[in-house]
Amino acid sequence: MVQLYNLHPFGSQRVVPCKQEPAHFCCGQDVLFVASTAASCRVEVFAVREQGRCEALGSFATLGPVLRMAHSSAGDYLVTIEEKSKATFLRAYMNWRCMSAGSSRVCVRMVGHKMEESYSETLKEQMSVVEMPLSDPPLCISCCPVNGDLLVGCKNKLVMFCLKYRVINQNLTVLDFERSLILHIDNLIPTEVAFCARHIAITTELDVLILKLELVQQSADRTEQCAQEVSAPEKAVDGGGPSTHPLQLELDEFIICQKPVELLGEESKLCEIPVTLESTVLPTEDTKHFQVQYLLFRRFAPDQSPFGFCEDTKLHSIQLLPVYQTACDETENKRKLLSLFCFFSLPHVGYLYSVGKLVELISTYQYSEKSEQAVLTPQFLHVITSQNLQCFTVRCSAAAARGEDPYIDTTVKACPPVTLDICTLRMQLFIGPRAICHFKNHIILLTKADTEDITERRKPTRRMLSRKADSIKSRTNSESEPGWNLYIINTVSTIQLYREMVDYSRTYENVKTESCIHLLSEAHLLVRAAIMDSHFLKSDEKEDLLRAFRESCAFLGDCYSRFDTKDYHLALPYYRMSGLSMTEVLKRLVSEGDEIQTYERGFIFYLTHSLNEDSNEELSKESGNKVLQIFYLADPVQLPHILCSPSMRNICPLTAVKYLQKVEKMMPSVVLTLTKAFLALKMGDLTMYEHEMHSYKETTLACGFIGQPRLLQQRKEGIVMPTEFAVHLKEMQPGLLVAATVALHENSKIELEEADTFFKMLCNSSENTVPQLLVDFWEALLVVSSQEEILEELLLRVTSQYVWRISRKQLPETKPLKTTEDLINSCSHFGLIVPWVTSIMSVGCSSDKDYHEDVSRLQSLLCSQSINIASALPVLEPLTEADNVGLTICVLCNTRLGKYEEAIDQLLRRCPGAAVFYAQHELKGDSQALWWNKLLPELCKRARLTGNDCPVLISSLKAETLSIVAMELELRDFLSLLPEDGTAAFFLPHLLHCSQRKRLT
Repeated sequence: MVQLYNLHPFGSQRVVPCKQEPAHFCCGQDVLFVASTAASCRVEVFAVREQGRCEALGSFATLGPVLRMAHSSAGDYLVTIEEKSKATFLRAYMNWRCMSAGSSRVCVRMVGHKMEESYSETLKEQMSVVEMPLSDPPLCISCCPVNGDLLVGCKNKLVMFCLKYRVINQNLTVLDFERSLILHIDNLIPTEVAFCARHIAITTELDVLILKLELVQQSADRTEQCAQEVSAPEKAVDGGGPSTHPLQLELDEFIICQKPVELLGEESKLCEIPVTLESTVLPTEDTKHFQVQYLLFRRFAPDQSPFGFCEDTKLHSIQLLPVYQTACDETENKRKLLSLFCFFSLPHVGYLYSVGKLVELISTYQYSEKSEQAVLTPQFLHVITSQNLQCFTVRCSAAAARGEDPYIDTTVKACPPVTLDICTLRMQLFIGPRAICHFKNHIILLTKADTEDITERRKPTRRMLSRKADSIKSRTNSESEPGWNLYIINTVSTIQLYREMVDYSRTYENVKTESCIHLLSEAHLLVRAAIMDSHFLKSDEKEDLLRAFRESCAFLGDCYSRFDTKDYHLALPYYRMSGLSMTEVLKRLVSEGDEIQTYERGFIFYLTHSLNEDSNEELSKESGNKVLQIFYLADPVQLPHILCSPSMRNICPLTAVKYLQKVEKMMPSVVLTLTKAFLALKMGDLTMYEHEMHSYKETTLACGFIGQPRLLQQRKEGIVMPTEFAVHLKEMQPGLLVAATVALHENSKIELEEADTFFKMLCNSSENTVPQLLVDFWEALLVVSSQEEILEELLLRVTSQYVWRISRKQLPETKPLKTTEDLINSCSHFGLIVPWVTSIMSVGCSSDKDYHEDVSRLQSLLCSQSINIASALPVLEPLTEADNVGLTICVLCNTRLGKYEEAIDQLLRRCPGAAVFYAQHELKGDSQALWWNKLLPELCKRARLTGNDCPVLISSLKAETLSIVAMELELRDFLSLLPEDGTAAFFLPHLLHCSQRKRLT
């Protein structure tokens, strides 16, 4: 793997025209602040224009020499730590831009000072200095880039100031601060702090601690609990605090080194650094209350060498880097914080952590020499050593992309891994680099050469970066000391560096495959990072970036297709992200006229997945035939499946059959046979079609369609469309078509609703019409399906269709594939039709004889125990008033619902002759009492009223009802049921039978 690519990320450089030697500097939104050394106690402000051109805006005096300084883009203020008379002061400079208008007025006020309106009106035209007194000297500062809040590090504590926008009147809003929170941290003297989105990173000389302030729900009246202490557990990590070394005072002549340790996430609580929160604001309903979450603790040991300890082993350059996703609309730019990263460095190695949902080490940077300072950007890490400005690649965009979309590593999307090897893009020679900072596409570099360096510079040396002719050479200024310069180095545009990376990658195409992929991955991440944080780019620059992004995806797709790599599958998602069509990819990878070209796994993987999808892209005849040749050579098993792709509609069927015949000799299969039959239909060769279809049994053929459903149905714009094969089967072998569709459904190849659409399109039916072939499919599915929800739906569907046909006197347009008897014998959901139903249907001349099949199927369904009668009642309603059919439906429903008395009433009213048959079959167990309580009295009553004119009633009463009742009742109970005006001879045999049964028992 190539570690140093020696690309050119640095463009032109310009010298900042400082009047005094810089001590500290920092960048604003479009400005550079430079604090001079102790002699002048001033801050110079420069506007940074295109290509790093500097324009002096003015300067302002400070209270004393500036020890630390930082700028906040939110609020546009500068905050400094200054020293005067051996005391340190914390000051914030507001409204400093009025200097460029020529105003020299300055207002000094205390933090939180209430301003009168007359006094505050003058603030519009003058710079305002806010002094923030602290009980302990400030040591370090950091401004939150998200909301402008300020964090100040003091000995054993951190103080947080919230940025406030105080509205004086409708024309004036003044910036101010409110001391809101103090974090008390025992035994800790911070050397640097970083603050972003309520995340706090602290370093001492050898320790790093990262915390997060979490909002908690707390009522305003619980002020006594505003302060919350988070203490570490009693058990300390190896080499814990001073308490673990009781003999330390007695062993002054020895050097005690604590062991290095790394604690991530919840484990970082074991660091034994308790943090106590103290709220310093008056509680209100809107007061925010926080608790501390530990994210990371890391302790380093001093570097050891054969000559002893290195005393310069100290941490430096702590930084929290937010990565945004920019969503632009017509009114404003909305920046969404995606991820947060933390960087810190030792002299010879740097560490980059992700501190979002998961805290993890992303990258480790090894420097070629001892580092002085480092600065992290979304695209690069810039490090200065004693002689070099070094530029390293970073993995922030890869981590942020996965944080935004955890499913990015799929067949649709991809991103180079976070673990991609780090490489150095450039090591640029500079003499005496001392400090560095970064903003937008500029690097500000302070160099200060020692005396020997200046002497050395007079000798011919390698030329540094080109310098513009109009640069102001500040070293010629009589006031400045020789040997120092403050440079603004313009980094080249993302597109320019991307192009250079792509060009450079071509040198490795045929030599080092992994190096080529690595460099193209770097180019891809470079563009991806620029797209994620493109809020200051113009619209045409964003379009260029998006084009470069798609192009980089195409290049990576080419690599994974052409090279034999373990990650060959990435060809598919990268080609998809590139927006290239299959035809375009084929042109990139397939050489014209090259018959001996070999094809790697990545290319075959891409083609297989692309052709197996329901794409609207159709390959030309030539491209399709070339694809056939490719698969015949590389993966012949896939040929039947490839031929069923919608993209291969234009291929020559005869050529395809020849290829299949060659494959069949090696590996015959049902799918291959069905594919040949499919192609035979396309060619109109029915003889060949019949030969292929007779090669296997019909059940085997039906299962064969599971292996390739697109022989029957293909999707177009999300809709299932029947193929020519399906149309032919509908006319010639409808049973096979239905069986195949059932097999597809049971193997999750087609949904129930999709099958409905499929059959309706196949039969040219309207949306509201159900063809018989679809009913055949539902009935066949009832036989095999075991899914409760599907069965419930199917039973209601077939019931509804039977009712619709019977009520509308509508015959099916084709003959059903199965009779009612077939369904009863093969499907448990169709029950035997009970005798009393047959009795009712045999009475009189029914007008439904032509629809006997639908009637018997419906009655058979209701005779089973499968269908939910309560759900089916609304569907059955159209038939309840019909003749004998309606009567059977009503009685069956009442019976299933346990309403036997209502059923008997309906039978006695409309078909009395069937009442006894009904009772014989249905009145059992607990419902048997209806024989003597309901049926016997009713039959006697009706027989008395009609006399001998109703032989059916009399025979039913004599032959069945009285016999049953005599068997079941006691003699006294039986006598009480007999009518007083009855004929004794009629009832006497049954009375004798009841009496004899009692005597025997």
